[in-house]
Formats: sequence, structure tokens, C-alpha cells
Amino acid sequence: MRILIVEDEAKTAGYLKQGLSESGYAVDIAVDGIDGLHKALEDDFDLVILDVMLPVLDGWGVLDGLRRRKQTPVLMLTARSRVDDRVRGLESGADDYLVKPFAFAELLARVRLLLKRNHKGNPSEVLDIGGLELDPVRHRAYRDGRKIELTSREFALLHLLMRRSGEVLTRTLIAANVWDVNFDTDTNIVDVAIRRLRAKVDDDCAAKLIHTVRGVGYVLEVREDE
Repeated sequence: MRILIVEDEAKTAGYLKQGLSESGYAVDIAVDGIDGLHKALEDDFDLVILDVMLPVLDGWGVLDGLRRRKQTPVLMLTARSRVDDRVRGLESGADDYLVKPFAFAELLARVRLLLKRNHKGNPSEVLDIGGLELDPVRHRAYRDGRKIELTSREFALLHLLMRRSGEVLTRTLIAANVWDVNFDTDTNIVDVAIRRLRAKVDDDCAAKLIHTVRGVGYVLEVREDE
């Protein structure tokens, strides 16, 4: 899942990006309100973490501009702790409001809750496809009851493939959602990651779930003839 952090304090933005990346999310950063609003409108993020006191355009302006066109969940993260600020944020369309300084564990719990709320099709969030089970909240994966040890990036990749099971995902889309990078044709980062993931998910099983669509990308699905 992709998260946009709109934060002008480099130390806070770096701290958030590291923690969220280690938790399996693809993270992008915008350092002012104009850049943040542009990215939030033009790209497909699952959540925006938004500061209020931003250069060029403050967080209130970003939230207002975003809500005119999109309903991407927004968690406001700011030093402004007055009750009227919190009320203003929630009444302006923010989905949650957290005051700095904050505990990362609490922020992560709120992020997971917002993402869960936004994916109503699967309230438990546990995905189960062909004996492959993935629990994003507990950060665990199993194949036929056998626990699979995954890195954070491998977990994010598997989560993406399972959430969009049956859909052929291009290398460009995978790179953007898992690594938050624009795909470079000179790199085989996606192919290498898929190969490693296959070794953990499919190699010991007769029925393969991760398939290559030549010239396009990859799909995770159950195929009756395999």
C-alpha cells in the first residue's frame, strides 16, 4: 500500500518514512503543501499523512483541495493541539488527527485502522487464496499452514499481488506501489524480487500461484490446470 507524507520537517519525515517502510508500506514524501496536493491528486495513494504548518500552502489548504476531488483517507499529524484545531481538521474532512510529539506505535495503529476502514470488502484484512494466507495486521504469511518468512519488501509485494489477485500487474505498477519508484527499464528489481518471492511461496508446492504474463508483468491466481 502507498502512503504520502506531507511534512516539511526533514527529521520527522525521515523517521516516518523509515518506520512505515519497515512495516511494509511504500512511502512518498512531499515537503510543501503545493507539492503535497499535486501528488495526492495525481497519484493513487491509500493514505495521506498531513502536517498543518507547511510552506507555500498550509495543511488546511491541502485538505480542502484534496476533498474537492478525492476521498483518500487523511491523518493529520501536527503540533497544533488546541481543541478548535482538532475540530477544524475533522470537520474539514480529515479522517483522524494526531498531535506531535507522538509514539510511532500509536501512529502505526491509527494508519492500519484507517487503511482497514477504507478496504471494506475485507473487514478482517486476512487474505486467503489457494492455501496462501496473509495477515497484514499481524504481518504474517502462511502457505498450506507453513509459515513463510518474508522481508518487509517481500511482504508488501505479496500483499499487492494478493489484494489484486487475478489482475495482471505491470512491472511499472509494481515498482511504484512497492518501491515507490518510477520503473527504470535498465533495472530488474521487480523480476529479482518476484523470483525470490516465488522461491518462498511456490517452490515447495505443486500448485503455483505466481505467474508470469510474458511482455506484461505478473499475476497471482489459482489456475485449475496447474
